[in-house]
Amino acid sequence: MKLHFIDYLIIALYFVFVIVIGFLIRRKVKSSNDFLMSGRSIPLWIASLAFISANLGAQEVIGMAASGAKYGIMTSHFYWLGAIPAMLFLGLFMMPFYYGSQARSVPEYLAKRYDEKTRAFNALTFAVMTIFSSGISLYALAKLFEVILGWSFELSIYLSAGIVLIYTFLGGLTSAVYNEVLQFFLIVLGIAPLVIIGIHQAGGWHGVVSRLPDAMVHAWKYMGSAQDNPMGVDVWSLALGLGFVLSFGYWCTDFLVVQRAMVAHNMAAAEKTPLIAAFPKMLMPFVVILPGLIAMALMHTPGSDYRLPYKPDGVTLDYDMALPSLLAHDYPSGILGVGLTALFASFMSGMAGNITAFNTVWTYDIYQSYIQRNKPDSHYLRIGRIATVFGIVASIATAYLARSFNNIMDFLQLVFGFVNAPLFATFFLGMFWKRTTGHGAFWGLIGGTVAAACTHGLTLAEGKGAWLGANLHTFHSTMGQNFVIAIVAFTSCFLLTAFISLFTRPHPEQQLVGLVYSLTPKPDTGHLAWYQKPAMLALLVLVLVLLLNLIFM
Repeated sequence: MKLHFIDYLIIALYFVFVIVIGFLIRRKVKSSNDFLMSGRSIPLWIASLAFISANLGAQEVIGMAASGAKYGIMTSHFYWLGAIPAMLFLGLFMMPFYYGSQARSVPEYLAKRYDEKTRAFNALTFAVMTIFSSGISLYALAKLFEVILGWSFELSIYLSAGIVLIYTFLGGLTSAVYNEVLQFFLIVLGIAPLVIIGIHQAGGWHGVVSRLPDAMVHAWKYMGSAQDNPMGVDVWSLALGLGFVLSFGYWCTDFLVVQRAMVAHNMAAAEKTPLIAAFPKMLMPFVVILPGLIAMALMHTPGSDYRLPYKPDGVTLDYDMALPSLLAHDYPSGILGVGLTALFASFMSGMAGNITAFNTVWTYDIYQSYIQRNKPDSHYLRIGRIATVFGIVASIATAYLARSFNNIMDFLQLVFGFVNAPLFATFFLGMFWKRTTGHGAFWGLIGGTVAAACTHGLTLAEGKGAWLGANLHTFHSTMGQNFVIAIVAFTSCFLLTAFISLFTRPHPEQQLVGLVYSLTPKPDTGHLAWYQKPAMLALLVLVLVLLLNLIFM
């Protein structure tokens, strides 16, 4: 792939623009709350787009196109089943607790609902995970641009990390949020034309469908058995593992995305943030998944010279190159610069999201809670900025670590499942059962994580797992194994938390007002027009997403 002057100019203008945003917002940062929580002043539409964009990082833009090439339209389950229902649940049921409790983070909510040890466990694991996730995103960016542009690993690493550092150090979360909105539009505008061009080259949508196996163009038709579909999962493990445990565990408890709703300017906006975000989210498969299907279709289109690259072994197709190779094939100079800027934006959006979540959790939930209490606010503002620098440096170190161990990404994605799946059980019980106790929550989290590790250690999928010396079951795919691990982790945490809670003392009911559903006054929405009510928004989203599932059944 060869870039021309106009392409480099477009990329440079983007870099300058995001840095200018950081400088402009810096003047409004007067306190730690401004820097770490945007002073809870973000408008609804900005918060909603940032909510999506924080999740629209490298793993999604590159990874979903790769999954589209490998699994087909079934990849849409990660959106229409594995995201939308959980986003609606977050908006309708969980945001009133997060926002109403005045918690500044998810770990702080756990401290209010349970106790400090539960908060510490979640804060420490989340802080480590965000650094590793940020580093992996940086590693993926560097490897991608090393392959397609010939840039050195170090140039990509330090250029991207340096720009993210500048605008997050200057403007904090507000700078990251406004840049995430910019990055959202860049990603859509940079990739959507590629979909239109690719479908035209393949002979229209009918041409794409006719050149792919039938299992790749149906979302549900082949879900009866794991052997019948390319994902290697059945409908039950998909519905419970992805549709319930993993999706709710991520969208409802991961502070990286929840933070974008928590900084909305009032309670009503915080509730509606994930609901409004669900509308563009349900359409994202057409932007990030279709390029993968188009790539595979073009390889079988008469007269097309497009070919998906192979991995170094010369035998296996490199699905991760589906989107970049299509950009190089279809975009002329200038437009190619916009497409590559979209890739840059996706990587930087994911990294900035992780860094701003990390500095908040580190400052409020670790440093202020356990290291230095009762300091002036200016002290915590300074610590927030120091944490930002540390997070960037640690991310760079993690990127080099990922370069040394080629299986670290698979390993960390597995660990994310270990942590997030039991965490949702803890939240679910805590919000809807007033009898749940801190001791039950803490040991339930530990037990769920251990159960997940044991399940992985006693099962095998694609040569991975069974490290405990025995193989009790072999899965058709790693994805199927991950879904079952998540179900086991959630169930173990749920049962253990409930059991221990029955034999330990709960908090007094008056202490749980605003933290438990049955003890919290419900907001009065009677004065709102029907289209302004959160429940009606959620219902509309459900109807639309059901229609999408029926269309691609």
